[in-house]
Amino acid sequence: MNAAAKPIRLISILLMLAGLVMLAAGATTWFTVQSQLADERITVSEDAEWFAGEKIDGPLTAYAEAQVIEKHALEASGGKTYAELDREDPVRTTVMNGSFLRASLFTSVVSFGIAFMVMGLSIVVALTGYSLFLVSRNLAETPAEAPATAN
Repeated sequence: MNAAAKPIRLISILLMLAGLVMLAAGATTWFTVQSQLADERITVSEDAEWFAGEKIDGPLTAYAEAQVIEKHALEASGGKTYAELDREDPVRTTVMNGSFLRASLFTSVVSFGIAFMVMGLSIVVALTGYSLFLVSRNLAETPAEAPATAN
C-alpha cells in the first residue's frame, strides 16, 4: 500500500464509524423522546389549528399542542402573560402551569430537531469517510513514484 494512502484509509474508517455511531445516537434520541411523549397519552386539543385529536408523539403534534396551551392560557388571563399578572391573581397559577407545559413540549420539539440534525450530519460524515476510503484505495493502487535523483 502506498504510504500516502495509509493515513487517509485510517481517517476514512474513523469517519465511517463516527457516522454510524452518530446515526445510532440520533435515532435512539428520536425514538426515546417519541416513546416518552406517547407514554403520556396526550392528544392535541380539539380546537387546535392542526392535528386536532391526534396523539402527541412527534414534533409537529407537540408544537401544535403547545400553541393551543398558549391560546388557552391567554384566554384565561385576558391576554396577559404570567409576568404581567399580579401575584395575588388566582389565574396566575393556571398561566404558570400552561407555561411549564409549553416549555416541556417545546423541549421535546427541540430534542426531535437535534436528533434529526445529528442523523443528517451522520450521513454526511459517513459519506465523507466513504469518499476518502475510495481515494485511499486509488492511491494504494497507484505505484509510488521513485524519488528524483540529482544530476
